[in-house]
Amino acid sequence: MASVLDIVRGISTVMANTHDGALDENGDPIKVGLNREEGDPILDSRVMDGFKVQFMGPVLRIKYSSELPLKEVHKTNKFEGEIEATINDVASFIKKEYKKLTGSSLTLTAEGEPSILVQNMSRIRTWVQSHRDYKIGGMKDVLEVTSPSEDRLDDAVRDWLGMNANKAKLSKATGTGWFGNDRFPSSKDPENVKGKRDEEPRES
Repeated sequence: MASVLDIVRGISTVMANTHDGALDENGDPIKVGLNREEGDPILDSRVMDGFKVQFMGPVLRIKYSSELPLKEVHKTNKFEGEIEATINDVASFIKKEYKKLTGSSLTLTAEGEPSILVQNMSRIRTWVQSHRDYKIGGMKDVLEVTSPSEDRLDDAVRDWLGMNANKAKLSKATGTGWFGNDRFPSSKDPENVKGKRDEEPRES
């Protein structure tokens, strides 16, 4: 079974060959399923679209962006379906190329619906940004990026923080706060620091 590092490296290698104009081992253009691949690259007007991926723990977020005529966006049902189909084509491409590159299968399970944001560039052109999350199979013991962090400070670090905070009098007004004896009961003032200020009487 492939390790987490092997999966990440495999997907990253696939993404290295997805730029516009990329060629396969036979010298033919690589087909992903994007709009820019349609028509003649010289005679027809080029369509601006592309994709990239983002690792979010065991989740792979596929991001797709495109420049489209405003009239295409107004076809609400058809428009959203085409965006979703394009992202799914990208996911299928990644799995196919991953299999070809590593000899192992890659499982990508869609989670939820795609997110689509449309912004006007002019009265006739729009810029579309979308993404969809896919759960990566085989990514064991990998935490979600959105998972809450845990306080993993050991007792020695807690005591050290409390000791320094007490010495610096960071909680002078109320005696409470993130640092200090209230948060670290076992902490104490340092005993190896002596000076004139330590010997002077202090106001309560």
